[in-house]
Formats: sequence, C-alpha cells, structure tokens
Amino acid sequence: MLSYQHIYHAGNPADVQKHALLAWLLDYMTAKDKPLTYMETHSGRGLYQLDAPEAVKTGEAAAGIARMEQGFAPDHPYRRCLDAVRKVAGPAAYPGSPLIAGLLLRPFDKIVLAELHPREHAALREAMSSVYADIRREDGLAMALSMCPPTPRRGVLMIDPSYEVKDDYDRLPSVIGSIARKWPVGVIMLWYPILTGGAHRPMLERLVAAHPDALRHEVHFAPVRPGHRMVGSGMFVINPAWGMAEEAARISALFNA
Repeated sequence: MLSYQHIYHAGNPADVQKHALLAWLLDYMTAKDKPLTYMETHSGRGLYQLDAPEAVKTGEAAAGIARMEQGFAPDHPYRRCLDAVRKVAGPAAYPGSPLIAGLLLRPFDKIVLAELHPREHAALREAMSSVYADIRREDGLAMALSMCPPTPRRGVLMIDPSYEVKDDYDRLPSVIGSIARKWPVGVIMLWYPILTGGAHRPMLERLVAAHPDALRHEVHFAPVRPGHRMVGSGMFVINPAWGMAEEAARISALFNA
C-alpha cells in the first residue's frame, strides 16, 4: 500500500492529461471572486525532478510532457505552472497536482492534502512550504468523507489513487457516491489508468450508472516501454465546469497529433 512513488512516472502521458485538465479547471474557477476548497486524497510529493534516476530509469516523461508540452499555448494555465516551477526549481522540475493547485489558487482559498507514504509526505511538506496548505498523513478517502461538505462549499476534490490496492476499483464508486451526496455542488475528479486487462471497466460502469451527467474523458497512447500495461488514462468528473468538455477535446487532440 505504501510502496508507490510517483517519481518513476512523473510527467508521463497520463500526468499531462490529468494536470492539464486540472489546471484549466482551477484557472476557470478562480476567475470568480469567490473562495473555494481544494482537496486531494493521494497527493504524492508535489514536485518532481525529471532528471532524477528514478524518472530517467522509466523514461515515461519523454513520451509525455517532453513530447506534448509545445501543444499548449504559453498562456495556458498548465504551461504557466510549468514555467513558474522551472524558474524556481530548475529546467527539469515538474509540478504535481498539489503544486499546480498551490500556484493557481489564491490566499483566501483552502488547500487540504492527504498523503500516507512517509517519504512522500515529508517531500510534499517541503514542496508546499511557500503555500499555506493543510497537509495530512492519513487515508485520503476517509479524510474527504469526514470533511465533506467543506467550507467553503465551492470547490474541487481530486482522487488519484495508485490502484496498487486491488479493492480500490471496488471501493471507489461507493465512496464517491457518498461524497457526492454529502457535497452535491463539489467538482469531484477521479483519475484512473486504462490497462490492457480492462480492470477499470466495472468501476466505470457503476460510476456512469450512478452519475450519468458526469464528464468521462479518456486518452489512449502507446505503452511507454515494452511490456508496460498502461495504454491510456481517464478522468471521470462529477459536476464538470462549463466548457470543460471542450477543453478535454483539445487535450485529446494533442494525444492524436
């Protein structure tokens, strides 16, 4: 359960999909002068160096951010986050979703981050040291259930498990359903991998049946290395913002280029 470290996968094609869509959403929501809450259940370390031995070993960023970055306009919020992080942490730096939130949200917004892995939790605290955030070492799904509905009620929940625990696929639809009932105005974002074995399909069938108006966005890509089972990734978004489907389509076009 605590073995997963995202540094091996940072900046891969799935990260590009997830982080670009999240950055667009937070940029859209902060256009209104109303406070919001951002919560994340599986935060990771927040900041990654793509020239670290772990990242170089897998080479996943080469198929992701290195290939697709120029497809985003300089004023796209995702590109703005990349530029801001590299200016401070060097040209190989890559922001995870907590740092993207920290860069795009405002001082009066609330950020609550959960991460169980001890080393990842310590690194997350360091990465977020310049941003006020409530950083917790606890089960993120339990945290979200206990916090919802949050104050401010307007906000976003990012759920991004490693799916190393096999019952995640079975557990998530019921947990998300409970959160959505407690927090009907919240934007709930679930990331999932698309594997050759199709492990995500029963979970998605349950989610679609329970939340027919949600946005389901999937991208497909070649395995980043021989034998790799991930051939795509998806985002399931309850209460998507206006215009989010169009932004998702623009992101899809980068994968098809």
